[in-house]
Amino acid sequence: MKTTLPASWQHQLEHLGFTSFTAIQEQLFEPIRSGETVLGISPTGTGKTLAYLLPSLLNLQPKKAQQLLILAPNTELAGQIFDVCKTWAELIGLQTQLFLSGSSQKRQIERLKKGPEILIGTPGRIFELIKLKKIKMMNVTTIVLDEFDQLLSDSQYPFVDKICRYAPRDHQLIYMSATNKVDVDKLAPNTRTIAIDNLELTNIQHFYLQVEKREKVELLRKLAHVEDFRGLVFFNSLSDLGSAEEKLQYRDIEAVSLASDVNVKFRKVILEKFKDHALTLLLATDLVARGIDIDTLECVVNYEVPRDQETYTHRAGRTGRMGQDGFVITLISHPEELKSLKKYASVQEIFLKNQRLYVS
Repeated sequence: MKTTLPASWQHQLEHLGFTSFTAIQEQLFEPIRSGETVLGISPTGTGKTLAYLLPSLLNLQPKKAQQLLILAPNTELAGQIFDVCKTWAELIGLQTQLFLSGSSQKRQIERLKKGPEILIGTPGRIFELIKLKKIKMMNVTTIVLDEFDQLLSDSQYPFVDKICRYAPRDHQLIYMSATNKVDVDKLAPNTRTIAIDNLELTNIQHFYLQVEKREKVELLRKLAHVEDFRGLVFFNSLSDLGSAEEKLQYRDIEAVSLASDVNVKFRKVILEKFKDHALTLLLATDLVARGIDIDTLECVVNYEVPRDQETYTHRAGRTGRMGQDGFVITLISHPEELKSLKKYASVQEIFLKNQRLYVS
């Protein structure tokens, strides 16, 4: 596969230290390249974005506007895809533009005048621009629906459905999902499924830490003082998140929340700070879990046991990406919680003492 790629891409792969492609990247390449409509299923952290991007970009004709449309369920994920896509597209002379709700529509319409071959955005804003006849769906040859299981939600799917109806009859559809919880009735006829769902992410270790409920924020404060520690902390409720953020900041801990009401620009600043190790703790709810992509995240912390297996898997998938080592720590206050946790993963107890973490 590598030798069939443009020389500029091969140099980029070497520069990034890519030695081999992941299973989903290998298996999707030819079907997408040959124009098939496919559903790709592979766990979080296995390189799904590049799996559909590389073959899709090679199918585009330079200087022909609006050929590839990529839809994502939230602004974070759309932004991440845009950053990755821009890198690879520019190397082969293609332009990419991003269209998000909450950003200036006027500016986005100006960007369309530059004739980008690739459009990336959230369904609501993309549909608005179609209705305004600024995005011309008859030009679109391929639509990618990233995190398709999320795009099936009541708030998103009506837009997705309408957008697809505007496209030419013979357009290619690429559905991507980290889970097999996909409504097959929503797939186009003759969709080929390529699933890597038996892949065990053995590079991720799973731990639990016993702590009194009222001591949880204090424990986060102590974790923040562990040398080289950097954690993405997930909360089940927004009120717990807000309260923890307030208490941690009061104690001068570099902890910031990425709740859904933070505007797009500020979110980007927060994520960059976290990536650059300027923040020790990034606090989040599951609403933003899908959009956070940090290549070298060492640790995910569950402030409490996630509500179900799927939520646990998605949170855990934020660490140990692309084969790197990662670990998940879940805070436990009650024996019943441990019982639930053991259904999600094989866990070991971990202890925190003198600013160091010890495995039992």
